[in-house]
Amino acid sequence: MLSNYQHTTAERFMRYVQIDTQSDPSSPSQPSTEKQKDLSRLLVEELKQMGIADAELDEYGYVYATLHATTDKSVPVLCYCSHVDTAPDCSGKDVKPLLHQAWDGSDIVLPDDPSVIISTQQHPYLKERIGDDIITASGKTLLGADDKAGVAIIMDTVNYLLQHPEIKHGTIRILFTPDEEVGRGVAKVDMKKLGAQYGYTLDGGERGHLEGENFSADAVTVVFHGISAHPGYAKGKMVNAIKAASAFVAKLPRQEWSPETTEGYEGFVHPTQIEGTLEKASVSFIVRDFETSKLAEHENRLIALVAETVADFPGITTDFQVTEQYRNMNEILQLHPQVMDFADEAYTRSGLKTVRMNVRGGTDGSRLSFMGLPCPNLFTGEMGIHSKQEYVSVQDMEKAVEVLVHLAQIWEEKGNTAQ
Repeated sequence: MLSNYQHTTAERFMRYVQIDTQSDPSSPSQPSTEKQKDLSRLLVEELKQMGIADAELDEYGYVYATLHATTDKSVPVLCYCSHVDTAPDCSGKDVKPLLHQAWDGSDIVLPDDPSVIISTQQHPYLKERIGDDIITASGKTLLGADDKAGVAIIMDTVNYLLQHPEIKHGTIRILFTPDEEVGRGVAKVDMKKLGAQYGYTLDGGERGHLEGENFSADAVTVVFHGISAHPGYAKGKMVNAIKAASAFVAKLPRQEWSPETTEGYEGFVHPTQIEGTLEKASVSFIVRDFETSKLAEHENRLIALVAETVADFPGITTDFQVTEQYRNMNEILQLHPQVMDFADEAYTRSGLKTVRMNVRGGTDGSRLSFMGLPCPNLFTGEMGIHSKQEYVSVQDMEKAVEVLVHLAQIWEEKGNTAQ
């Protein structure tokens, strides 16, 4: 518990989620939607009202701000980071947040669509949050806890530290990013301007979870080139690229190697899109594994299936394209163990047992780690994300604020020994 402080996390969060910040994967612009800046502009205004004079929003939708050091020690500059956008998977327009105070454990029936019910049966973690104040949406939209919970936590942390200048900490840089949900969250971050040495994203789930590993990821596109002919006179001439692409997808195993059949540290290959015409058809994949070296194994297995398909369709030619997406941040974090160890200690000081987790996906922290900012992911309490059943515990968010305060103090205590 933070002493002598009335948290602002819940109030901020319930305001922030009412601002539509949905990103758009089909948009080539940066940010992908201008409406993301609506929240970012508000954050800059609120930071300035708190006394952060250098808070700014750049043309790409990034918010930068500085919480100045209260110590004379030489301390590494930290970055606290969250993203403002919400997922394209579910509407984020006209979100109506509902506060269920001292929730008693009964099913939460959302009023705007009573068919949407949040229960402990579907969400086992909720059993641990009985008695907490739970925030949900109203049934027609997602909530936006991913990642406005992280945004509210960071803003409340800044507010607390400004109100308690007696707490010793080094310089802390605040970074709010757009477009995390469409894979471009840090594409235009100015690392020189950011000027931080270590970072923490606030974009995790259950209280106590600490994420320092994530998938390594590639994208693969397989293009099939067919031969066109008039369908009335096509015998012995036409080679249909659509049929070849379909036969290729049908060769994928159903009981393994896919998101729906894997868990834990198991990787997968996942077809995400198929499109085409008689002459040209393509299949898009995402390829994921915690061991980067295994990506090539998965891709070689795909290449073998392509070869089998070509053998079944004489005349078909193919292109096989691999694009690197991101890599497991543990490859960087293991070189800087203090980043995870200090987070572990901050959890302990906050009365939490740390559960080190892997992320079966990517994070801004993964990309930042490979851009020179070792950056694991901390919990926020956001659960049921990307859906109408999304929820967050107020007490989880407030506990995350406490963790960030302790984290700042721990880095100050270690001084320049961690640099």
